[in-house]
Amino acid sequence: MSELLKMIDETLEVIREKTEDEYPIGIILGTGLGGLVNEIKVEHEIDYADLPHFPLSTVESHHGKLIFGEIGSKKVVAMQGRFHYYEGYSMKQITYPVRVMKFLGVKTLLVSNACGGMNPLFRKGDIMLIVDHINLLGDNPLIGPNEDELGPRFPDMSEPYSKELIELAEEIALENKIKIQKGVYVAVPGPNLETKAEYRFLRSTGADVVGMSTIPENIVANHMGMKVLGFSIVTDECFPEALKPVNVEEIIATAMSAEPKMTLLMKEVITRL
Repeated sequence: MSELLKMIDETLEVIREKTEDEYPIGIILGTGLGGLVNEIKVEHEIDYADLPHFPLSTVESHHGKLIFGEIGSKKVVAMQGRFHYYEGYSMKQITYPVRVMKFLGVKTLLVSNACGGMNPLFRKGDIMLIVDHINLLGDNPLIGPNEDELGPRFPDMSEPYSKELIELAEEIALENKIKIQKGVYVAVPGPNLETKAEYRFLRSTGADVVGMSTIPENIVANHMGMKVLGFSIVTDECFPEALKPVNVEEIIATAMSAEPKMTLLMKEVITRL
């Protein structure tokens, strides 16, 4: 058995002391976006600190708990707080919880993040469904020996975000009169926000929004055959000619103001899966 599979076994051993259930839906909640937890009928909570091999969340607004429960009649496992490359973690550490989720039965992964909007048609507070992404983190969680038991050496990425789930989310948004955007998410290492020249460059690559997360988890989820649905909340407008200073407090406040709509969308998607 490889080192990674041994680590997963050790983490699962602790989780299985609390629950033997299967959880077909996994959720990763981003900056200022922990509200969906209030919709979960919580059965168990485990602090990341109590899980062997789990990193610890060092970012404000990321609580650092793995939550097990139900939304509607669906069993879910949610990460309340994620990990980022800029925290100093390796790609394998960032994506380790997604590996564990697979062994808990997760087949569908819902991810959310806060991001900067570069598309001039997008506005602060908009919700965007991620249809594709560009990885400019400078690293990849699949580098190194491939774990054949987990997935193929060269996973296909022609549909990194499930078209079927995107259509379902659009349908729910229409029913609930929620304005929704669709677009391409680009990830950069951070933690600084970008310069005007960098925003111009990133926009020229075909990206609509920019953030510092999500793509590593998506790559690993696709490697293991999960379907992924991604939501971004535009927390600041990144238009080079009209760029204003922004701080983390404003970003979190904007994320939290848009969160109820995103929470409704995610909850409805889960209940209809």
